Amino acid sequence: MFSVGLSDIPRTTGFRLALLFLGLFGAASLILFGFMYWQTAGYLANELDKHFQSEMASRLAAHSSERMRQLEARATLDPDGRRPIALFDANGNWVAGAPATLPSALPPMDQPFDFTLPRDGQAAPFRGMLHRLASGDILLVAQDVRDMNRFRDLLRDAMASGALVVLVLGLAGAVITGAGALGRIDGVTQAIERIVNGDLSRRLPSGRRGGDLNRLIQVVNRMLDEIQRLMEEVKGVTDDIAHDLRTPLTRLLAGLERAHRRAASPEEYAAAIDEAIAETKGVLATFGALLRIAEVEAGARQAGFARLNLDTVAADVAELYEPVAESKGIAFSRENDGSAHTAEIAGDPSLLFEAIGNLVDNAIKFTPPGGRIKLRTFSASDRLGIEVSDTGPGIPGTERDAVLRRFHRVEKCRHTPGSGLGLSLVAAVARLHGLHLAIEDAQPGCRVTLWRDGAALAAA
Repeated sequence: MFSVGLSDIPRTTGFRLALLFLGLFGAASLILFGFMYWQTAGYLANELDKHFQSEMASRLAAHSSERMRQLEARATLDPDGRRPIALFDANGNWVAGAPATLPSALPPMDQPFDFTLPRDGQAAPFRGMLHRLASGDILLVAQDVRDMNRFRDLLRDAMASGALVVLVLGLAGAVITGAGALGRIDGVTQAIERIVNGDLSRRLPSGRRGGDLNRLIQVVNRMLDEIQRLMEEVKGVTDDIAHDLRTPLTRLLAGLERAHRRAASPEEYAAAIDEAIAETKGVLATFGALLRIAEVEAGARQAGFARLNLDTVAADVAELYEPVAESKGIAFSRENDGSAHTAEIAGDPSLLFEAIGNLVDNAIKFTPPGGRIKLRTFSASDRLGIEVSDTGPGIPGTERDAVLRRFHRVEKCRHTPGSGLGLSLVAAVARLHGLHLAIEDAQPGCRVTLWRDGAALAAA
């Protein structure tokens, strides 16, 4: 028995597809988070730079004495030096404002730059801007960016935590999906093993949620239905062959044994041999009919299809069987609906002749003297075909599907000569030509119709 485990989950298509989508979603999320981080950090920096420009413009607009007063007042209001504004001389020495120092290498004027200042016993990150006054002095506007850096770190950590959660949930979803697919595959595999071991009644389990696997399972189950039907038909045919051939073979053997025991003259031996030959020909005819049906069902004759007129085929059949019907005292008539000359299809004329001939032969065989047989051809925009009707005993409604099987014969007709293969051949020829076959009650008698509908005509 095939067994599966957790180690098989990574090999399932569901797990791999889930990982693929997880990777695509992760890549998209990484790009989105990176863009958001970059935009947020850029926005904070730009807003800070605008603040520097505003502060610088405000200080530059004031007179030098007023500027000195403002610097001192600002230093008083900002004792921690978080947003220092200071004035330095041309050599970079502090003059007024908040305590601060300039970088040893002065950055470009009027451009934002990053530097550090000592705060709380350590170097704290600052961002600032310098402007050289007309006097040569240098004005510094700066701000402590530790809060901004903490916000960016918090945003980055939140994004990383979210990505981790997505990864864990995605992996869990992939495992669940893979395990579910594995469970279904295991159920399908077990069903297939039972089928392989001979249980053709088993079917692959299908779920209620649909999906591609369910579609495949439904197709396979239909295929298994057809295989089971064919196997049962083969078994039925085998049983029917054994049953139907036993009688002629028994008669053949009995006749030969009787001739061996009792025949005393050449004439009696000759009569026994003639009976044996007749029985043998009957057996060979049965096998010939079986081979004929197999050839038709295999579709080997389809390659030789050509355009033909059903009315012409019907005329040939009528020409052959009309004298036979009249010799039995049966009225035979052939009709068409007036447009039957357009009743053209692609087909094999000899097979269609044989199929229609079988229907007419059956009608002659089962119609009593004084009865009627009608062979009608019809053609219209929505359908065309051939109809054979008689006034015989007809076929019971419960038997109309069964008579199309090989060797099946209606109980009341079992003593009539025949092998029970005629209608099987007709059904095989109809399927080969894409024709429908309908057996109906003619009240009285039986009516058999071979026809094709309008959609099939358009396709042809």
